[in-house]
Amino acid sequence: MRLIKMAVTIDTHHGFKPFSRSQRCKLQSYGQLDPNILELSQTGGTLSRSFELAFQAENIHRSFSTPCLTLPTLLGEDLTCHPPRIEIVNGSGAPVHALVVEVAIAMASGAHPIPLPSGLGGAYVFRNQNGINIAVAKPVDEEPLALNNPKGLGGQMPGQPGLKKSIRIGETGIRELAAYLLDHGGLAAVPPTALVKFSHASFFFTSDEEATVPSHMPKVASLQRFVGHGFDAGELGPSFFSTASVHRIGILDIRIMNLDRHAGNMLVMTHDHNNTCYVGRVTDLVPIDHGFCLPEWLDDPYFEWLHWPQASVPFSGNELEYISKLDPFKDAEILRTKIPLLRESAIRVLIVCTILLKKAAAAGLCLAEIGQMMTREFCGVEELPSEMENICSKIKASIPRGSHSENCKEETEQGSKCEVGGISFGDLNQGDWETFLEDFVELLHCVFEDKKRKNKRWNIMKVTEL
Repeated sequence: MRLIKMAVTIDTHHGFKPFSRSQRCKLQSYGQLDPNILELSQTGGTLSRSFELAFQAENIHRSFSTPCLTLPTLLGEDLTCHPPRIEIVNGSGAPVHALVVEVAIAMASGAHPIPLPSGLGGAYVFRNQNGINIAVAKPVDEEPLALNNPKGLGGQMPGQPGLKKSIRIGETGIRELAAYLLDHGGLAAVPPTALVKFSHASFFFTSDEEATVPSHMPKVASLQRFVGHGFDAGELGPSFFSTASVHRIGILDIRIMNLDRHAGNMLVMTHDHNNTCYVGRVTDLVPIDHGFCLPEWLDDPYFEWLHWPQASVPFSGNELEYISKLDPFKDAEILRTKIPLLRESAIRVLIVCTILLKKAAAAGLCLAEIGQMMTREFCGVEELPSEMENICSKIKASIPRGSHSENCKEETEQGSKCEVGGISFGDLNQGDWETFLEDFVELLHCVFEDKKRKNKRWNIMKVTEL
């Protein structure tokens, strides 16, 4: 079978498209990278390895907007009429661009997104030319309850309350990206993530049980690097996981108030190619699926790790240093700048949760104790507010309602109620929001001092009993 060479260009504004053989291909946007690294060898070497070498270069700091790469395509394959196309909507950085380019190459080479049967929303895996999984895409119109959900849970319009009432339909994709952006230094190892738009890609959604309808309309989706793994956390149990790995995921989950950290979205990393037995080994976890984080009000989080032994181990010195350097206001600006679609009420939840984490860790609380402060309890069939909600409710009650009623009306008109299911901060004007934060820090100090006194009395009682 004869092969011909084509070139593909990709950028954050124009997607990617094939060039004719007569067009000249340049690598200007890669700066001083060696062009030989980016060439596909006629005799050996894989595409993924080429990208790995290219993007591991430490001096990459220039624009990655228009990398141009050569690739072979089958003679006679028609990509000129409606070529597949992928465009970055939100997301940046070398790992993200490397991922998108690899997916673009796979699509141009004829690869189609493969539906995944698991989960409540539409999810698709992309494979490279060697048949290796490289990325997972989740279209926003196929989320649980969304219009084109392929698993019988659809029909509702974007902006309505979703599966988690505090997170709207069509907005889980931006939260996937937010978790990646907030994982500073890759502490929790969230895989590279972007929000992208696919055009002319062979996505499918099931309109009913009998017909599968191809969708060639542009699809906005979250795109995440596929993580090779042997198991998920539910298949092994917590005794196999390192304390550091549990703490790192927990630190992220608390900051973003993750409503859905279950065992299935913590992947157990494989350290060999044979998936050998894990008996007697301590391994690391990789967190995925962050669409149900950063709710618009204080909701009830779910932390699978809450009662794991590792969560009761005190934070290490390095972990405490990492937490102390977190800046919730700088993080808020990152989200406002890079994800403008994320609502302010959700960003304020991030600020409050990060402040709680910082003050609690400095006061000597462990991961489990902080998680318990955020989690609601059940008394019979009644759901009781969490300790964190009680603290915030007490402070908000001290702020005159007239000063933020106009903001509350605006939130309601956008399709969300201020006080449904929890405490919202989106109804506070800027002055009252700043007052709330000052009072929140002060009240937290009192709460933690009281906890210290109670723990001291309890320890004295235990010693006396002995």
